[in-house]
Amino acid sequence: MPPPSSASPLRRHANLAFIVGLCATSALACFALKGTEGLASGLGRARDLALLMLPVILPALLLAGLVQAGVARERITHWLGANSGTRGLVLATLAGIATPGGPMAAFPLVLALAAGGADRGALVAFISAWALNGFSRILVWEIPVLGPEFAALRFVASLPLPLLAGMIARRLPGWATPQ
Repeated sequence: MPPPSSASPLRRHANLAFIVGLCATSALACFALKGTEGLASGLGRARDLALLMLPVILPALLLAGLVQAGVARERITHWLGANSGTRGLVLATLAGIATPGGPMAAFPLVLALAAGGADRGALVAFISAWALNGFSRILVWEIPVLGPEFAALRFVASLPLPLLAGMIARRLPGWATPQ
């Protein structure tokens, strides 16, 4: 099974170096503006955020790894690959709607599906459906805040959009793939 990222090691390290540089610059700015107390407060908030996010990130990474290792590449390619047609886009849309959680849950799964042979149309449909019509977000936020009628209207009105986005992604030139 190929690694979850097809980016070169140099590119992956460049991304890491960029993020580390942003962190260091932010820490220096925080220290310059707020002193030691401000820096300590920022680091404490970062720790609290990490403790909040780790229970989401770790199972998502585990799920992504298990999908890659447990589902044969031929199966993912068959159901979500370039030759899966509309069926692949519909399945990716349904999977996106069903995927709970934020980006830390969805994006590792997208990388695992990409490494497993899903084409970019299915991946775009998945992410679009997750972003537009995530079922857990509709239940937790939209229905209680906006009401069931409006939530249903918004859901139905946006339901074809992931399919359309997936179809468009399949027709665009082949330069964009997840890394």
